[in-house]
Amino acid sequence: MYLPGNLDDDARAELLCYLLVSQLLARRRTGNWLSSNRLIERARRWLGLNDGYSGWFDRARLCALSEVLAADLEPQISIVASNRLAALFYENQRLNYRRPLTRFLHNICAERLRKTPPYGEPPT
Repeated sequence: MYLPGNLDDDARAELLCYLLVSQLLARRRTGNWLSSNRLIERARRWLGLNDGYSGWFDRARLCALSEVLAADLEPQISIVASNRLAALFYENQRLNYRRPLTRFLHNICAERLRKTPPYGEPPT
């Protein structure tokens, strides 16, 4: 399958995880999910930090998927303090994959992407 840009499946999972952690942290700190504009801004920031490029549709798809995953995972993650969620990011806004929670969330993202058909096709 062709998706415009230079992101492979691993990079998409990393971007999705970045957006997911951003969503969970925003919800914990403010009580609200990130707005669409903020999500797109976060996706662009990640792409810039990682020399990535993704077509607008792929970015929008990953942003929407982060919203679904965040809502699904919020009850399980609610026991995690906001300072522990914030610690998943380094000061340069990259995710710290040495943290078990980051790896756990990344694995969930990678698995969801494997099960999610591209371009909004219905799951099989």
